[in-house]
Amino acid sequence: MPERHTIEALLDAARTRFERLEPQAAFAAQTAGALLVDTRCAELRRSDGVIPGSVHVPLSVLYWRLDSTSGFADPQFTDLERRVVLFCADGYSSSLAAATLLDLGFTRATDIVGGFAGWAAAGLPIEA
Repeated sequence: MPERHTIEALLDAARTRFERLEPQAAFAAQTAGALLVDTRCAELRRSDGVIPGSVHVPLSVLYWRLDSTSGFADPQFTDLERRVVLFCADGYSSSLAAATLLDLGFTRATDIVGGFAGWAAAGLPIEA
């Protein structure tokens, strides 16, 4: 029987694989050309707003949209060398997703500490 892991253990393991970005650093990375990917559901985007310039790729299809071999890839998201900065609502599922993107070959994948909530708390730009 396989060993069971807690979600905290999975998060800890994922986060050792990349350097997470504080919201201000993520904003600077976006200004420098990083792709900010919003994995939140459409309902949260409508109720809480969006980060200007970010692209919406729901977590349920993220890996297929970014993997050029999937048959469902979006060509604008398949540059393995581009800095990809993921964010979810609070910075948990985006950490697991960033680790998966590393496995898919995105060598510069990361996420935002605190997710969208961290970005908003830092007073960074948000659009309705």
